[in-house]
Amino acid sequence: MTKQVVIVGGGVIGLLTAFNLAKDVERVVVCDKGELGGESSWAGGGIVSPLYPWRYSPAVTALAHWSQDFYPQLGEHLFSSTGVDPQVHVTGLYWLDLDDEAEALAWAKREGRPLSKVAVSEAYAAVPVLGPGFNSAVYMAGVANVRNPRLLKSLKAALQALPNVTLQEHCEITGFVREGERIAGVQTTAGTIEADEVVLTAGAWSGDLLRLLGFSLPVEPVKGQMILFKCAEDFLPSMVLAKGRYAIPRRDGHILVGSTLEHAGYDKTPTPDALQSLRASAIELLPALADATPVGHWAGLRPGSPEGVPYIGRVPGCEGLWLNCGHYRNGLVLAPASCQLFSDLLSGREPIIDPAPYAPHGRLEAL
Repeated sequence: MTKQVVIVGGGVIGLLTAFNLAKDVERVVVCDKGELGGESSWAGGGIVSPLYPWRYSPAVTALAHWSQDFYPQLGEHLFSSTGVDPQVHVTGLYWLDLDDEAEALAWAKREGRPLSKVAVSEAYAAVPVLGPGFNSAVYMAGVANVRNPRLLKSLKAALQALPNVTLQEHCEITGFVREGERIAGVQTTAGTIEADEVVLTAGAWSGDLLRLLGFSLPVEPVKGQMILFKCAEDFLPSMVLAKGRYAIPRRDGHILVGSTLEHAGYDKTPTPDALQSLRASAIELLPALADATPVGHWAGLRPGSPEGVPYIGRVPGCEGLWLNCGHYRNGLVLAPASCQLFSDLLSGREPIIDPAPYAPHGRLEAL
């Protein structure tokens, strides 16, 4: 059995990786430069589906399908064991006026997913607050959203209850411990932590960390801004998406509207222009929001990667170093499958899906 694994990054990928590994290794240490889950995992909307699943590669689709099917079970398990409900809320999702509707329907038929064309009148009947002027609708039943801040709180509570897991917040990685070609730990602002295996789950910062070891990992921060409204609990019965913007209902009547897509480095400052744009999108989707004032406005940094295909597996030429990062816009969507696949690989089990598309080998370059 592996003695100690250090996980660098405490977002949903890092925390769920730790949760899955805890039963297979003697000790797990999770380090985060800030508060656990305080970056992209907290800032996202939590739709348990890629926004346009038919536009992604089979590699993303395989992870998404496994995760979508597993999320209700994960939510129930975490709720029962911690008392903190991640609120996996099944609402279904309407796409309105799609340009590539035919491709969406062909994908659904090919993949056996419950997405179908419906009369736009059906969408208006199901979502009476929907704005006027939409001409076509596609609906996928069974799509859920997870209340990501609650998911993070629940995962943290579950890990704190495990005697072989240590969570270290405000513990920034400054370097790696090297023994020849082997990575034997990390150097942090709190001191050196030795490890048999080191896992980078640092989201948008993963590329910076891997650069310390002479590798170029094409993962970069991509800013996304969101706004939040508070409405009646039954205001929005289903998620809706049009023109790249979506509205997500929480069980208590909070409505999230997002999001922007900005290449602005590590700047997370919410901007007035984004607020105005998001509010206009919100009113176009749901005109009743014209009389509501946003109760929240924030930004997060997605770990942008080529085609959104994450890096899951061992780093070639660096024994003891692993990646589980680069999920771009779908970290929350793909987390259950990505972390189970990773746990399978590290523990030597038969993997849940073919790991080849996610392997770092051949996808990294030396600096």
